[in-house]
Amino acid sequence: MRAAVQRALGAAGLPLTAVGFARRVLRTDRPMAREVLEGHARGFPAGFDTAVGQWHAPHAALDRFAGEERGFAYECAGMFARLADLATGRAHAVERLLSGTGDRYAHLVHVGAGRPFTAARLPVPIPLPRTPLLRWPALDGAAFFGGTRALARHGRVTTPSAQVRIACFGRAAWFLESGDVDGVARLISTLPVAAHPSLWSGVGLACACAGATDDGGRAGLVRAAGAHRPHLAQGVAFVAAAARSGIVPTRTRAACAHVLGVDPEQAAVWSDAAAEGLTRARHVHAHLRWRTRVRALATPVAPS
Repeated sequence: MRAAVQRALGAAGLPLTAVGFARRVLRTDRPMAREVLEGHARGFPAGFDTAVGQWHAPHAALDRFAGEERGFAYECAGMFARLADLATGRAHAVERLLSGTGDRYAHLVHVGAGRPFTAARLPVPIPLPRTPLLRWPALDGAAFFGGTRALARHGRVTTPSAQVRIACFGRAAWFLESGDVDGVARLISTLPVAAHPSLWSGVGLACACAGATDDGGRAGLVRAAGAHRPHLAQGVAFVAAAARSGIVPTRTRAACAHVLGVDPEQAAVWSDAAAEGLTRARHVHAHLRWRTRVRALATPVAPS
């Protein structure tokens, strides 16, 4: 299976090192934040290797990762699973990964499943999962290999699918700037105005998911988002909704408190309520409507 996946990586123009952040240039003037982000990054190749070695029954091995890092391992296992399915046409690795305890990480598995495609600028195949609404996080994952050039290129596109993809460029910006709020705001300011809402959504997701900041940084992030604060809040709420395993990292709780003014459990309730009537919808507009509904629920409660 490893050889087949390596061939798939090669066909897509991706080195095996692409499963981590080796190609990404994080700022070096923020060593503590960078260490936090790189610590998360180390879970990616480990998750990939675990999925390769245990692809028939991956859950027990993946569940041995530390609780707060397990989601990153499942995300990269999702990348392997998609490559395995593409390489063999019959592995059903994504379906296998999403079974059992993997269902608790469904959002992250779908993000990982989209990761191989952007570096090769290939169209993203998005098969229907058991919950069709969750097919769209694959577009989020597909954007994560970008960088500043890809940010500028895709930021000019305003189609519905592009809005989903652009959100992940906001997530990438958080990593590129090593969690520096001023740096993130400067980077977003150089991009097309139409892309700003989705970019701030991605920043909120990254802050809640990866951390690498403190309470002062989170307060600064709220100020920097300005009129786009509802989009920032929506990104944070999505991370809370993805924590279906019951393991909620401290960084996620802190982001919910500072950006939303509620605990992650309440934010997850909002996300579930916002998805009502949309979970079986196949079109990207359903995903965008989900985001809109979450913003409507989160904004009135967000602390001033």
